[in-house]
Amino acid sequence: MTLQQSVVPARPVRRRDRGRMFQEIGMLAPALVLLTVFLIVPFLLSFWTAMTNQPLVPRPTPVRFIGFNNFLRIFKDDLFWTSLWNVSRFTFWILPVQCGLAFATALLLHQKLPLRNFFRGLFFLPAITSIVVVCVVWGTLFQYPTGPFNQILGFLSGGHIQPIDWLGDPEWAMFSIVLLSAWQAYGFQMIVYLAGLQGIPDELYDAGKIDGANSFQRFWHVTMPGLRPTHIFVLVITTIQAFKLYTQVAILTQGGPKSSTETVVHYMVRAGFEEQKLGYASAVSVILFLIVLVIALLQRQLLRRFDV
Repeated sequence: MTLQQSVVPARPVRRRDRGRMFQEIGMLAPALVLLTVFLIVPFLLSFWTAMTNQPLVPRPTPVRFIGFNNFLRIFKDDLFWTSLWNVSRFTFWILPVQCGLAFATALLLHQKLPLRNFFRGLFFLPAITSIVVVCVVWGTLFQYPTGPFNQILGFLSGGHIQPIDWLGDPEWAMFSIVLLSAWQAYGFQMIVYLAGLQGIPDELYDAGKIDGANSFQRFWHVTMPGLRPTHIFVLVITTIQAFKLYTQVAILTQGGPKSSTETVVHYMVRAGFEEQKLGYASAVSVILFLIVLVIALLQRQLLRRFDV
């Protein structure tokens, strides 16, 4: 009798576990389908295309399988390495500028200030403005030698600073793209940081005050640990977006001057659409995907290890 009592109740428990498992699979199914259709399948197709001499426009000659020849040609092309160095340099500059500006703005707008909701919307406005429009406006600001930026510099310096060719000088072109990109996109990171700040319980700050912690100590021991997942998310997303830099370059500099603003995506688009080498461009996209994936995983592991 005791043995029957211990065995019989196990059946409904197993049925309940199976039902819960099927329910979880059903809830995950839409996300898995979207990831498969829009991420995994395109990557596999791109990898297969990269192994062929597929042109952009079909030709009478059949498409041939050429193995890793496209990848070998990419690694031997100096312009590819230049574009990779440029986009790495852009990412190294944009991370502290854009994320720092977003974090500082979020800290300011998290305070109980008058019209703070208005300023939140105002600072977020560039992030929802078309990047093409932003590039046209900033192109006017960068105009050489009589653009507004040069006029302001001349006025503040009393005429001692000569006009700067912001987009035509190799030493200033990428820096100009960094300023434009940071201003245009920091509103998104600002909203993410605001959400993270609002998720930190007020009780932690009250406990810090009771323990005698000053403002900096509460910031360092409450705010920063509470924003740890937010920091990871912002850093990874900003890195991915930085490596995809294209529109600003295509509109303002076309990769110049002297290839100082050439990026991997611009290099890929030029190979795929201007030179009509779809297989070659697919190989570039595969390499870029793997580079960004490795960097994102390394960032996440390093931030977790150092408890940032």
